[in-house]
Amino acid sequence: MQWLMHPDADIAAFTYIPSSPDDGFLEHWLGRYDDGWQTGERAGFAVMLGGEAVGFAAFVKLFLDEQEGEIGYVLAPAARGRGVATRAVGLLTDWGFGALGLRRIELRIDARNGASQRVAERAGYEQEGVLRNLAFKEGRRSDVSIWSRVSHP
Repeated sequence: MQWLMHPDADIAAFTYIPSSPDDGFLEHWLGRYDDGWQTGERAGFAVMLGGEAVGFAAFVKLFLDEQEGEIGYVLAPAARGRGVATRAVGLLTDWGFGALGLRRIELRIDARNGASQRVAERAGYEQEGVLRNLAFKEGRRSDVSIWSRVSHP
């Protein structure tokens, strides 16, 4: 996933990944998911296509006691527009509602990111609203749209 060390314009604009990551960024970032797996607070997975890691999809936040989670993902530019993100979100959603017993799953998407909003729609999520000026990265603020799916007993 070396492509994360040189983020394209979309990754730089729409994620919390630094625009110019330092040498230790990737190890530290992925390490948070190793630690989170142990505590039950996060779960991250490589997104594979043709034997190559082309992305990362995760429960960036898990609240197992409250039966809630938040999914996030990032893809290499070459993997976009091929249904890969929708598939990854769908797999995580199914796992969350099934094995993890979640009742609510959120996606938090930069309000300017139309491609991710289409992924949310295709994965069966509904937009609930927009939190204005919520995201803060590198001196800039942006609006975040909240998308969710809920399980039914």
